[in-house]
Amino acid sequence: MGSAEHKEVRNPEFEDQVRFYQGRFEEIRAEIGKVVIGQKEVIDGLIEALICNGHAIVEGTPGIGKTLLVKTLAKITGCAFSRIQFTPDLLPTDIVGITTYEEGKGFFTVKGPIFANFVLADEINRSPPKVQSALLESMQERQATIGKETFKLPEPFFVMATQNPIELLGTYKLPEAQVDRFLYKLIMSYPTPEEEIRILNTNITIFDFDDFKLKRVLNPDEISKAQDFVKQVYMDSKIESYIINIVEATRKPAKYDVKAGKFIDVGGSPRSSIALFIAAKAHALLKGRSYVMAQDVKDVAYNCLRHRILLNFEGEAEGIKTEDIIKEILAKVPII
Repeated sequence: MGSAEHKEVRNPEFEDQVRFYQGRFEEIRAEIGKVVIGQKEVIDGLIEALICNGHAIVEGTPGIGKTLLVKTLAKITGCAFSRIQFTPDLLPTDIVGITTYEEGKGFFTVKGPIFANFVLADEINRSPPKVQSALLESMQERQATIGKETFKLPEPFFVMATQNPIELLGTYKLPEAQVDRFLYKLIMSYPTPEEEIRILNTNITIFDFDDFKLKRVLNPDEISKAQDFVKQVYMDSKIESYIINIVEATRKPAKYDVKAGKFIDVGGSPRSSIALFIAAKAHALLKGRSYVMAQDVKDVAYNCLRHRILLNFEGEAEGIKTEDIIKEILAKVPII
């Protein structure tokens, strides 16, 4: 398979572009590192989701730096940033906007916070499903309907939602249709003791955000170009088949002798295959390669699938984690 992976890698101009973007992504990492300590995998995941023109949902306990991370990313990419704090009494109009009337002016539209390049949907599972679904049209169609009018959203448009672990009191489970619209689900874990010492000396409570003197690395136009460029990263048909087999293993686990398959209620939708396809290309680009390897697919599989495999009652009762199922699938599905 090695030779197949390297096909179509003869274009020096394309290779230069790959190196250019790899350098830019390293700069983004370095700038984020001034403010956010550690969390390398989550930072890479956010960059990948952004250049895939997808959205990301980040789960982690309160106070771990989820909000700070996306605010920093918006700042260094020169994008318009807005934050929506989800609460139990939030209304859909608080997100998209309203049509209102003023004497002498007549009817006019007031656009909501969804009209930005980077939208932070903070603690999205604190609001009931009716409000969460107000994001659905915007995330999928890149548009928002206010009253009878439909407006296009700015480009690039990137939603990063944060959620507290489901077990916490006062949280609502996100509807499956909405969860599926997130390209990635990222898990933010506690920092190591060494990282936490560095956090003590650089934390945002003591320092003002502007004190970090963040440098702008990309602009919105360059992000849109990167989103077009990543599609050109080469993927061999054997890697495509490998992706399809991984997703099929979530639907027909017995075919691949996946023992943990008995805990799956619903396997990955075709959107899972699309997510693995584009995310593997972005992962290769971050690594400075113009072609996709099977390892790229394995590396992005957890972020793409952990929220798309739904457990049955038995799985939930036994405390099975979707990560364990993905691990077994990756071990059992052969690389063609």
